[in-house]
Amino acid sequence: MTERRIRLEVQRYRPETDSEPTWESYDVPAREDWVVLDALNYIKDHLDGTLSYRWSCRMAVCGSCGMMVNGKPVLACKAFLRDYPETVRVAPMANLAVHRDLIGDMETFATRLPTVKPFLIPEVEPPQEDVFRQQSSELAVYRQFTMCINCLLCYAACPQVGLNENYLGPSILALAHRYNRDSRDGGRAEREEVTASEDGIWECTFVGECSEVCPKGVDPAGAIQQMKLASSLDWISRPLKRGDKS
Repeated sequence: MTERRIRLEVQRYRPETDSEPTWESYDVPAREDWVVLDALNYIKDHLDGTLSYRWSCRMAVCGSCGMMVNGKPVLACKAFLRDYPETVRVAPMANLAVHRDLIGDMETFATRLPTVKPFLIPEVEPPQEDVFRQQSSELAVYRQFTMCINCLLCYAACPQVGLNENYLGPSILALAHRYNRDSRDGGRAEREEVTASEDGIWECTFVGECSEVCPKGVDPAGAIQQMKLASSLDWISRPLKRGDKS
């Protein structure tokens, strides 16, 4: 049986020397069980050792091999070549600056993430003889948001990230919501100062592509809409609270 081969067109770019990105084509095997990451590793090992990309676990856990494959953001370790035509185009993730070839810039995300305080802020200390306990129903409220692996596929799919470079973006907001919905947490008001600011939840136009491309089944679009509702209710209730005090 003749081994199927495909043409992998890979975007190459070295910002320090190149004026603009270029495309380079490679003829690679397309074995039945190979994913795009296998094809890139084949190029790296046998055809062109200068190709740069990021990967680690190969199990869709670390989130480091996100890239655009035929125009869609995917994890290269989950994208089987058998699902693609004879020519496959691979590019760095959209809406991110490029360090080199397929390596996107994660620094902006890493800098902004702490601003929403993605950690528990308890209102009260746990009982000394015990720890904070939760019912399974309380865990179910936020569990899906704990599955985020920070791969940033949602940023590559989000049109608002492309339009507003200051927008916090789907993953950061979903991670903030994960703690807002945690029954042990009391920090929603602190996070809302950032999440409901000019570049927060109200920039989202609910296109929903962030949730469509998430490899872990997280629903950032849903999280943002829930945060909009909570923020609106907070805004409505503020005059009432002020009235109670007076």
